[in-house]
Amino acid sequence: MKIYQVGGAVRDALLGLPVHDRDWVVVGARPEELAALGYLPVGKDFPVFLHPQTREEYALARTERKTAPGYHGFAVHAAPGVTLEEDLGRRDLTINAIAQDEAGQIVDPHGGRKDLQARLLRHITPAFAEDPVRILRVARFAARFVDFSLAPETLDLMRQMVAGGEIDHLVPERVWQELARALMQTRPSRFFQVLRDCGALARLLPEVDRLWGVPQTPEHHPEIDTGVHLMMVLDQAAELNTPLAVRFACLAHDLGKGNTPADVLPRHIGHEERGVRLLRPLCERLRVPNDCRELAEVVTREHGHIHQSLGLGAAALVRLLERCDALRKPQRFADVLLACWCDARGRLGRQGSAYPQRDRLMQALQLAQQVPAAQIAEQAQAQGLSGPRIGELLRRARIAAVTQIAPN
Repeated sequence: MKIYQVGGAVRDALLGLPVHDRDWVVVGARPEELAALGYLPVGKDFPVFLHPQTREEYALARTERKTAPGYHGFAVHAAPGVTLEEDLGRRDLTINAIAQDEAGQIVDPHGGRKDLQARLLRHITPAFAEDPVRILRVARFAARFVDFSLAPETLDLMRQMVAGGEIDHLVPERVWQELARALMQTRPSRFFQVLRDCGALARLLPEVDRLWGVPQTPEHHPEIDTGVHLMMVLDQAAELNTPLAVRFACLAHDLGKGNTPADVLPRHIGHEERGVRLLRPLCERLRVPNDCRELAEVVTREHGHIHQSLGLGAAALVRLLERCDALRKPQRFADVLLACWCDARGRLGRQGSAYPQRDRLMQALQLAQQVPAAQIAEQAQAQGLSGPRIGELLRRARIAAVTQIAPN
């Protein structure tokens, strides 16, 4: 039995990056041997075990054979006779096919270290084309390793995979998983650029893909192109280290501009509501978590009003707070404003600029929160009022409070 550290931990250590998760391959062993040593079996499709102390994953060396389309269409063979080189050969990129033995010696049968030095993302064998998830993984690595380029032959192979329909067999859960991870990388725009370059974005996220080439008014968007603006917004969200829900909201906020009638371009009147109508089926299709979809819907619907909120009086500000459900969900409202700030920064000449709308709306929310709602409701009930009448009294009180910063 021989044990090797493999994959991302070896790659990141060679790049001088922090190592967070370690994976191991065991060569020359059977499942019962690891079980006898106290390793806990967890793998369903192939033998994977958790170390009894560290809980790190140890997988038996294995090979794979394509049996059907899609991510799950593989027959896995794990046996003591499978070599380390055979196991590494089934991986996606050369930089992920480097191993290290227990003595610290590097095993690199596919030139991964050379590609690390060249800053190159390159597939190992034509078997790369058997797994459509690898298209998403390569795009995600491009978003993480921003100084790496994609080998032309790998991009060509990815285009062939898309043209052959392999991308259409991806399951929604895996698409969302890779999308979510990509949004959290250093430069999310590179993920979408790679997917556009190989044709996969039009298949997976056509609502996003159609934004490129759609013009906007130059006085508000000097970058003109809606797709270019969207990528700038996502990279601003990464620069501000925002959470996933905010980054997904940034991705979704301008979807409605993709189907603006041609005769009204470059204006986009009503794109917010059109965007909400596009967002809902997209979230259903990818099974987006509720926190992400709810925040994205508020941002998509209200970002235009929030951008224009410096000119709103107290009554209009309170209505905006109510539409955003800010009084019940103040943290979500703070995230809404953070996404809008990213949108404002994602324009040529606006990176790093202030966003006074954010401070003003948070101040308006704080003033509205100070209204003694329970006391007003109790007094109203004592006067025989109920339901909408109490709600109107609360609204008036909140408007009165907000007039401190925004006279009507």
